Amino acid sequence: MIYIVGLTGGIGSGKSAASAWFEQQDIVVVDADIVAREVVEVGQPALFEIQKKFGDWVLDENGSLNRSALREHIFKHPEARQQLEEITHPVIRQSIITQLHQASSAYAILVSPLLFETDQHLLCQRNLLIDVPAEIQLERASQRDGQSLEQIERIIQAQMSRSEKQKRADDVVDNSDTLDSLYQQLQPLHQRYLQFAQATQQ
Repeated sequence: MIYIVGLTGGIGSGKSAASAWFEQQDIVVVDADIVAREVVEVGQPALFEIQKKFGDWVLDENGSLNRSALREHIFKHPEARQQLEEITHPVIRQSIITQLHQASSAYAILVSPLLFETDQHLLCQRNLLIDVPAEIQLERASQRDGQSLEQIERIIQAQMSRSEKQKRADDVVDNSDTLDSLYQQLQPLHQRYLQFAQATQQ
């Protein structure tokens, strides 16, 4: 049984920078956002189910999922989010589990912005929060994504509160400074996770 560490953080917190660092240490990283895109690719059963539920407008001219149209629909009709999640979440979860258990590294990382909200933390033995204040989230996400501040604020509000995530996480890393500062905090955690993983194998 592989030892799994959940890695989470709000939009603009630096989850990607942290997960890339773990990959450089030869740790297998499974990214829930990537899995969520994979399960709705053309030809996947989940995409067919979404089309059946919502109608042909959810597809673009290439037959791919029209994400922006679906996103707007969900913001206007909150009940649609639940309908969509009922289709996608079980498939995403199963794919994540399969990929984690195929990992060949000393331990594996599950990166998920909604680690606690979707109960994906229950797949993990330990959970790590990459934490930054809300004003830094806004600043970084607006520079990176080309989204409006209003859109980013809506995303932040839709996610679990920062204080609640801090309470639930086993390890919290402050990423409000430089990348070097982030890496310096990750290094001892990596060593600890290696020890934990080794202990579970004995």
